[in-house]
Amino acid sequence: MTSWNPVEMARSLGGGLLSFPVTHFDADGAFAEHAYREHCAWMLSHELSGLFAAGGTGEFFSLTPAEVVTVVAAAVAEAAGRLPVISGCGYGTAIATEIARGAEKAGADGLLLLPPYLVGSSQEGLAAHIEAVCRATGLGVIVYNRDNAVVNDETLAGLCERNPNLVGFKDGVGDIELMTRIFARMGDRLTYIGGLPTAETYATPYLTMGVTTYSSAIFNFMPEWALDFYRAVRAGRQDEVIARLKAFVLPYIALRNRGRGYAVSIVKAGMRVVGRDAGPVRTPLTDLTVAEHDALRALVEGVSAKSVAHAA
Repeated sequence: MTSWNPVEMARSLGGGLLSFPVTHFDADGAFAEHAYREHCAWMLSHELSGLFAAGGTGEFFSLTPAEVVTVVAAAVAEAAGRLPVISGCGYGTAIATEIARGAEKAGADGLLLLPPYLVGSSQEGLAAHIEAVCRATGLGVIVYNRDNAVVNDETLAGLCERNPNLVGFKDGVGDIELMTRIFARMGDRLTYIGGLPTAETYATPYLTMGVTTYSSAIFNFMPEWALDFYRAVRAGRQDEVIARLKAFVLPYIALRNRGRGYAVSIVKAGMRVVGRDAGPVRTPLTDLTVAEHDALRALVEGVSAKSVAHAA
């Protein structure tokens, strides 16, 4: 049973940095639960406001509905009520509602509703899909606005009126006008989460629009760096933010952009660089090449060396 009601869950998420752990696989591609739980425990030893199990970074799209529930249950067991655990949820309405109910039984505190599979749809269709998931469970629901599932401010406002457990909005579009309209209309009715790839790049401008937190994939392998960056953003230390962007984030993005699907692959590569191997990505994703992996290692080690020298 959940330890957090929807409002408490959303409030907690908005107060700090969010972690999206990768999902660990063994050499045969099966879920490696023990290694995953060890990784969650390591992440939880740092300051966090929420743990998103089987999310985009956790390869939700490559997991079966049953595997999603298994991954979520493992995260719930490791978190032990210390902070909200949010389950990935998605695909068509029938599968999404099935996952929602399974995640609730597994002890999740909320759902991150990812876009439906492949198809485009109208605002009416998206609203019906989101509402079905909200009504399938008592958990707090966070809508992930991206790709083929972009709701406008009017649709979102109507959904919030009818579904009190719709408590969060994660933006993966980057449409400043739409984000402004949504925040102006909804205000503190929702918790707003930055969800563009490598969200650190957008953290400062989005903060001015009420987006107080974001999903940090980098936290998987550089948690202290990710936390220091987040604190600099929240404190308005813009010189430090820009310096960190130039030293690590922008070169990291350039490396990520060398291959399609690398947004997840580069995180697992980062895990290997720091000695916390999470196994391969599942197809159709591919892992970084040896040369790309070596380039990431040099980048991570260079930033780590500068951090040590600065601390001294």
